[in-house]
Amino acid sequence: MSIAENIQMIRDRMARAAKAAGRDPAEILLVGASKMNGAGACREAIAAGIDALGENRVQEMTAKLAENAYDGAPLHFIGHLQRNKVRQVVGRAALIQSAGSVELLEEIHRQAEKLGITQNVLLEVNIGGEASKSGFSPQALYPAAEKARTLSHICVRGLMTIPPIAEKPHGNLPYFAKVAQLYVDISRNLYDNGFIYLSMGMSDDFEDAIAAGATMVRVGSAIFGHRQYSQ
Repeated sequence: MSIAENIQMIRDRMARAAKAAGRDPAEILLVGASKMNGAGACREAIAAGIDALGENRVQEMTAKLAENAYDGAPLHFIGHLQRNKVRQVVGRAALIQSAGSVELLEEIHRQAEKLGITQNVLLEVNIGGEASKSGFSPQALYPAAEKARTLSHICVRGLMTIPPIAEKPHGNLPYFAKVAQLYVDISRNLYDNGFIYLSMGMSDDFEDAIAAGATMVRVGSAIFGHRQYSQ
């Protein structure tokens, strides 16, 4: 199937999941996780109406920007972001989804201040407490959100999470539900209900994420095909 056909298939599944949860499919955005796919694949996804493209690697993102790969769609940075590479992302990505430490938030703020802009970010939640993943623990999230409010060149638009790999069908539903509750609580208590993005769910579990309240899903292999990591 073509990228356009895959996107339509994903949108159909998203719509069914939203309707089953009593939600409007139009309130859920589809981000194409385009890691290890070239500029041509990005352009195909944009032509097919993808809502945004998400990149995991700064070097790959920079190379594709030089090829104008993202023209016509917002660019999100969705991977682990090292502080020494922040300056390459701030002002170029419409949304940094992976702000997962106070130090990273402060560096994003410093770079945005230099550019005279406000950078949109999501706070990343390490909901499974996995040592191999970045992000705030649920306990650290509220203080981090309070700190972010003091950084005038950052605008927190919501939360993002990547739960542990599920061992059984629907295994991530409890994680999604916990992050959805954090999203509601922090948005209400700290941000005057101003959050708009709850980014969770990928190719294997986006329907469960939608059932739990996701407003944005990040889909890679189901759109672009399985990545060839050996190449």
